[in-house]
Amino acid sequence: MKQAVISGTGLFTPAQSITNEELVECFNTYVEQFNADNAAAIAAGAVTALEPSSVAFIEKASGIKSRYVMEKEGILDPRRMVSHIAERADEELSLQAEIAVAAARQALDRARKTAADIDMVLVACSNMQRAYPAMAVEVQGALGIDGYGFDMNVACSSATFGIQQAVAAVQSGQARAVLVLNPEITSGHLNWRDRDSHFIFGDACTAIVIEAKDTATSPHQWEILDSKLKTSFSNNIRNNFGFLNRFDEDGVGQADKLFRQQGRKVFKDVCPMAAEMIKDTIAHAGLEVPQVKRYWLHQANLNMNLLISRLVLGRDAEPGEAPVILDEYANTSSAGSVIAFHKHSADMAKGELGVICSFGAGYSIGCVVVKRI
Repeated sequence: MKQAVISGTGLFTPAQSITNEELVECFNTYVEQFNADNAAAIAAGAVTALEPSSVAFIEKASGIKSRYVMEKEGILDPRRMVSHIAERADEELSLQAEIAVAAARQALDRARKTAADIDMVLVACSNMQRAYPAMAVEVQGALGIDGYGFDMNVACSSATFGIQQAVAAVQSGQARAVLVLNPEITSGHLNWRDRDSHFIFGDACTAIVIEAKDTATSPHQWEILDSKLKTSFSNNIRNNFGFLNRFDEDGVGQADKLFRQQGRKVFKDVCPMAAEMIKDTIAHAGLEVPQVKRYWLHQANLNMNLLISRLVLGRDAEPGEAPVILDEYANTSSAGSVIAFHKHSADMAKGELGVICSFGAGYSIGCVVVKRI
C-alpha cells in the first residue's frame, strides 16, 4: 500500500471576534431584562431566576478568552443573541462552502498542489448547513476538482476520522490526493442564552491535504504512521435539531435543538478515554510516549487538556508539548486540533513525532501519529 502524508494545511479565521468582556456584558443585560420581565413568576416560584455570568467564571471554567464568529452584532444584541446573516440564493456559493474554499486554497498552496491533483473532497464537521446536496460536492465544484466528494459527521472528532478516511483512499490507490475540510460555524448551534455554555464555541475552518508520499513535493510533509478511532454512545453531549422536528411542533425552537452537554460528566468520562486512546495509538505505532514531542489536542477546555496531558505523560506537560489555541479561538469543534497543528508544527525538526487527537460527542475519539519528514 502507498504511504500517506499530510503535505499542507490551511486555516480560515473570521474577521470578527468577541471578547469575554463583550459577551458577558450582553449576557448579563439579557439576564437583567429576563428577571425583570418575569419578576412576579419568579417570586411565585413558577420561573427560576437567571444567574449572571462573569469573565472570571468563563476563564476559570474553560480557559477561553475570546472567539471568532462569522457575525458578532446579532450575537451581542440582548434582544436577539444570534448572528444575523442573510440567506443566499441557491445559485450563490453557500456560506459554509465559502469558508471551506478559502481554507482549501491555502492548504493547496502549501502542499504545492492544484485542483487537478485532487481526486477526493471530504467535508467533515459537526454541523452541515443543509442536508443535501453534500457540502463537499459544492466545494468540489467551486474549486474545479474532477473526482468525488462527500460529507461526514463525527462531531468534534470529524477531522481525525476524516484523516483516516483520506489515508485509506490514498493507501488503496482510490485517490492520489484528498482534501479534508472542517468548516465549523459553531455559532449557529450555540445557545447564547445558556450561562453554562454561552462562551464555549467559535467559528473557523481548517483544511488538510493528504497524498501519497511518492508524489509529495511540499516542504511541510508529515508522514502518517498510524491512526486509531473509537466511538462509545453517550447522551452527555447532544443536539436534537433535525428535519424530523416538524413532526412535533411543540419541540420546535426548544433549547434541546441547540448544543447542550452535561459538562462534569463529559469531563469525567472523556479525559481518561482520550488519554488511554493516545497511549494505545502510540503503542500500536511501535513507539513509546517519551518519543513523542508534541500533542495537538482537541481545543474544548483547558482543564481537560491539562488533565489528559498529565495522564499520558505522567507529569504536567512542558510549555509547547500540548499547544493551546482555545484562549483565542474557543472551541471550534473538529477544527481545533488541526488549528493547533497548523499553528504549532513548523518548528519541529525532521524525524520528530507528534499526535493529533480529537474527542467529543458520540463519544468519539480519533488519534493520528505523525512524523516530520
